[in-house]
Amino acid sequence: MNITRRDFLELTAMAAAAGLAPKISAAEKQKPPNVILILGDDHRWDALGCMGNKIIQTPHLDQLARDGVIFDNHFATTPICWTSRASIMLGQYARTHGIFDVFLPLTPAQIQQTYWMKMKQAGYHIGFIGKYGVGMATKNSPDADPHNLPGSAFDYWKGFWGQGNYFPEGMNGPHLTYIMRDQANEFLNAVPSDKPFCLSMSFKSPHIQDDDPRQYLPSNDTLSLYEDITIPLFEGAEVGDIARFPLAIQRSENRRRWAITFSTPELYQASMKGYYRLISGMDRAIGSIRETLAKRGLADNTVIVFSADHGIFNGEHGLAGKWYGHEEAIRIPLIIHDPRMPANARGSRRQAMTLNIDLQPTLLELAGIAPPESTQGRSLVPSLRAEAPESRALWFFEHYINVQNERFPWIPSSEGIRTRRWKYIRYTDDAAPYEELYDLEADRHETRNLAGQAHYATQQQALIACWQKWRESFKTNEGSWIEPIKGEDLSRAGL
Repeated sequence: MNITRRDFLELTAMAAAAGLAPKISAAEKQKPPNVILILGDDHRWDALGCMGNKIIQTPHLDQLARDGVIFDNHFATTPICWTSRASIMLGQYARTHGIFDVFLPLTPAQIQQTYWMKMKQAGYHIGFIGKYGVGMATKNSPDADPHNLPGSAFDYWKGFWGQGNYFPEGMNGPHLTYIMRDQANEFLNAVPSDKPFCLSMSFKSPHIQDDDPRQYLPSNDTLSLYEDITIPLFEGAEVGDIARFPLAIQRSENRRRWAITFSTPELYQASMKGYYRLISGMDRAIGSIRETLAKRGLADNTVIVFSADHGIFNGEHGLAGKWYGHEEAIRIPLIIHDPRMPANARGSRRQAMTLNIDLQPTLLELAGIAPPESTQGRSLVPSLRAEAPESRALWFFEHYINVQNERFPWIPSSEGIRTRRWKYIRYTDDAAPYEELYDLEADRHETRNLAGQAHYATQQQALIACWQKWRESFKTNEGSWIEPIKGEDLSRAGL
């Protein structure tokens, strides 16, 4: 791998900063930590108390943030569940791993490159609970194809294909969130004492129940939450903003979902309260898991990572669902709690742009394992342990749905580039040639599309060149390591 001048400067700066980084003792370094990765589904970045939301009740995740580090600018490179989950497992962009279809499983070779298989190979006891999300059952089979779901690879497997059902035993039965909580506690109570463990836990919450007209189905114990309040309208682009988009988006699946979840004040209140209640239920489950860790004497050597597969529109732009490159769909939470860090390093925040593809190398480095050469993300451990130099000036995002695919003919595909200040979105099939350009510094809600305006032609052309070069780079497998426009070029282009 070629090291660019930027990479060299970053590595030099990181080395210089190493003397200021919080130290982990030699004994702690010799003992591999346990690792728990927890993912929400459709959980956007601002639906947590610790991210500034003054209404939602998430005391356990807020405490996890106080005990750890918050990454304020974390993103999904593809805002759909199966593709993003594959990116998290493999540390790769979608264009590299190729999981664009809900029925497409990881290949045997890809499974060997996942974070959980690498940890198993290094001696970890591994478990998986919840929505696996990559490789569903076929239409002709009611059960998951065993070749699609790698349950036999795990020491403890409670994964399921597809969405799952919030009340698998009927509305009077236990809620899926708490079934998963009990499974996690069962796993933790039975882990071997002579091996570190890695538990992957993927909640369905706060995803809708697609086949239910009520959409959001929280647990009964959370129904009293938010009952006596009116949730304010979102701060993002107003519903009427949909009018500026092409017909392919105005008639998309996003609009169908908006109509049944947000199109009236009553629907908006019911949907938002259901969304928040599902998150609060998940928060309670996480609190139970942390309590079990403490009771078992495991808390002091267990790293907990909380994130999501992607975000969701909650009515902004007149949309619901995800799939596009707007902040509501791609920006997600990331909290990392490493109890081995000194107390004065906890409760801090990092501002660097980080990606879902960074989780695989991060988990592996925490476990003392080198990531495979196929990894395209960057470990966040240096940033976790000290305020490392900003390491990413821009990045590529994509969402591709084959318009010939009978299951998803109603979601226009798009790609784009995001820098700290600018975002460029380009639609590539049904909505083409529509483009979007936003100055996020001046327009954080993405309401003023600057594409095609002469005053911003320099920025638009620079981002288009970057987008084109990044796309081409995937053909030579360089998309993870290059920044197609160097820092000085970004400055000249006003990016």
